[in-house]
Amino acid sequence: MNQTELKEFLDEKVLLYNSPDFIVSDPIQVPHQFSIKEDVEISAFLTAIIAWGNRKSIIKNGNKIVELLGNAPHDFVMNHREQDLDKLLPFVHRTFNGVDLQFFIRSLKNIYKHQGGLETIFKKYTTENSLQPAIHEFKKVFFSIPHPLRTEKHISDPIKNSAAKRINMFLRWMVRQDDAGVDFGIWKTISPALLSCPLDVHSGNVARSLGLLSRKQNDSKALFELDTSLRNLDPSDPVKYDFALFGLGVFEKFK
Repeated sequence: MNQTELKEFLDEKVLLYNSPDFIVSDPIQVPHQFSIKEDVEISAFLTAIIAWGNRKSIIKNGNKIVELLGNAPHDFVMNHREQDLDKLLPFVHRTFNGVDLQFFIRSLKNIYKHQGGLETIFKKYTTENSLQPAIHEFKKVFFSIPHPLRTEKHISDPIKNSAAKRINMFLRWMVRQDDAGVDFGIWKTISPALLSCPLDVHSGNVARSLGLLSRKQNDSKALFELDTSLRNLDPSDPVKYDFALFGLGVFEKFK
């Protein structure tokens, strides 16, 4: 396919998969339970953090976190007492356990109480053409209070050559303006043009098959290459093609 044909093909797949039907099988359904901005942000962030492995398990455990927070994520974060965190200890999703979850709640409280909230941090450190430096700075802020060393592995760092798939997915959910009602677009201070594709094995393999990506590893260098290709297709909303790449890989087994 030439560039025009490729864009037409992918645009058709975006229309197919960027629809409310997508929500029922995706972890984004967890924050869709909420309407208050902070509840959406917190439930989305915590769900995105555990978004690796089986999708049904991700959704199940994302909902479990919400239940543990009393179905009021922001209220729990801001008003919990230390003993309230005890009930989080049995939680486990793969290598993310109750100790990690307890710290995440403490850190989120610090961020909302002293740093102006999640959106404020990412906006502060966004550069003219990328959100990846903001992810690096966010990780530093997130772990600026005393924390278990083991927990640091649960937030990736682009500066250390990570594609930071889960944080980039969270940012897509928060920033992208989506008329189809899938992504939330509640962060108005950051341009969707700066978003990066949540690069994983599915989107990466499809991107390589379509000639959008040549690098074999799914790392920050590959992400930069894929971002460049997608921004050539749509400079204002490049990450919409995540729906096409993911849908082709997961639902159509495209190779």
